[in-house]
Amino acid sequence: MKTRLLFLGVLLSASAIFSGCASTDLARVKPWERATLASYPMRPDRDPLHTMMNEHTFFSRETAAGGRGVGGSGCGCN
Repeated sequence: MKTRLLFLGVLLSASAIFSGCASTDLARVKPWERATLASYPMRPDRDPLHTMMNEHTFFSRETAAGGRGVGGSGCGCN
């Protein structure tokens, strides 16, 4: 009986602790954070040389060119 109560206490404590991680409010971008996310350093294409080097590496390893902006896998399911 004592072991069962201990197990129940640990289970309730763990569920109380881990339920705080499920908040969806943390994933939303706040209005004051949008200026930071829209700044120049946050752009993925800010350095054309780096982009060309990544494309060359992708082409060399995957034997494919382009296709970075296309979603899907080419199976026609999109």
